[in-house]
Amino acid sequence: MSVTIYDIAEEADVSIATVSRAFNNHPRVSSKTRKRIFEIAERHNYQPNASAQSLARKNTFLISAIIPMMANYFFLEVIRGLQERIFGTDFDLTIYPVIDPDQAPAQLERAMQRGRSEGMMLFSTWLTDEQADWLHSFSQPVILVDSYHELFDSIAVDNRKGGEMAVEHLLQVGYRKIGLVAANLAAVPARDRKIGYQRALQKAGIPFDPSLVVESRDLVVHGFNEECGYEDTLRLLQQSEKPEAIFATSDVQALGALRAFRDLGLRCPEDIALIGYDDVKLAAFAGLSTIRQPMNFLGGLAVEHFFKRLQDPNSEVTHLSLEPELVARNTSIKG
Repeated sequence: MSVTIYDIAEEADVSIATVSRAFNNHPRVSSKTRKRIFEIAERHNYQPNASAQSLARKNTFLISAIIPMMANYFFLEVIRGLQERIFGTDFDLTIYPVIDPDQAPAQLERAMQRGRSEGMMLFSTWLTDEQADWLHSFSQPVILVDSYHELFDSIAVDNRKGGEMAVEHLLQVGYRKIGLVAANLAAVPARDRKIGYQRALQKAGIPFDPSLVVESRDLVVHGFNEECGYEDTLRLLQQSEKPEAIFATSDVQALGALRAFRDLGLRCPEDIALIGYDDVKLAAFAGLSTIRQPMNFLGGLAVEHFFKRLQDPNSEVTHLSLEPELVARNTSIKG
């Protein structure tokens, strides 16, 4: 297994940002610390990051994008938005997929070590302060999409408001006992949508009932897939207290819920109502009520912010929150 910058930092008892600065001859690193880091790197045959020196010499016209769950419909639409906005410019896009959340730090380092990128966009990737400090040390544009850190420009849809809107819609239609099929709550979007779910219930004076909530046990794609939606819906409906309606934290989970309804002989919405989240293309085909995220627009906007940061690296950091939109279709409307 190859040694990473994290291993070097741990052995040298310094931060990864300090290791990065040492390799880039930053004056803030003492000669003693730099010497110790270089000795450890040499002992492990570690190749230092060359991106800062490379970028100082020439423009590469490459943008790195770190994107989890590539097979997820949400990210497929976001990628399309990225590609449409980049098309016709001098820039090309390199995508670093993250299948497992534990891979994110290695992919971050890999993207920066290549020394060929003008900067990067991180999608649904939540940074520790140490990782953020390390990325910030490169002085390259970093745009966060569907996540947040105070050091970098960020763009996100208000997931808490979206979750609240989904449940408020079900309440307005007449449902009171509303279940939640949640992706794994290690995923911040899922966690925020659950907060919105609870907030809507509280505003309506309905006590939160934990028995009406199932959380995906999946840790690879955090449960944002059809199979997890199917299994988790079955798990929810096997309980003694059954919901009148379900809010699923993504459309792909909701599509799994529809399959579970069919296997259980339940009609939607006559026997049980359903609303999802995202408004992927299949949602309209299935007549699925949902909360729309501007996925394609989100990808294009990320590129716009990247170009602005590239042109004006010293401008003030901005954090943009986009509004979700309710799309009411067949699965939540009582006949």
